[in-house]
Amino acid sequence: MVLNSAQLDAGLSRRERQIMDVLFTLGRATGQEIQERLPGEPSYSAVRTILRVLERKGHIRHVEEGLKYVYLPAVERETAKQSAIQRLISTFFDGSAKAAAAAFIDPAASQLSEEDLKDLEGMIRKARKEKKS
Repeated sequence: MVLNSAQLDAGLSRRERQIMDVLFTLGRATGQEIQERLPGEPSYSAVRTILRVLERKGHIRHVEEGLKYVYLPAVERETAKQSAIQRLISTFFDGSAKAAAAAFIDPAASQLSEEDLKDLEGMIRKARKEKKS
């Protein structure tokens, strides 16, 4: 099952999102490795239960390596990244990508170097060019 970005975000609890974050960071992990990286020291059985739920929802899959289950995201990192960006823009910027971009380049909020600003200018020029084509 391949999920799109809207399905990826649908109905994930805070702990499910944390587990997905761990898996996207590591790429693959055992239940114990995931447990060690979660805040609040959840029990191993609680982590295993959530892993089963995430697998049933189609967000993760597992492979057996010896006696261990190794978990992997069922969606590409790029799909998850786009979903997270859409959620961020929707939640904090009333759906405005412009407002989100402005927040990221606000000198009071970020510390962009001259090189970063030049790179961003280049990205904007490229986006304008691609939009015209």
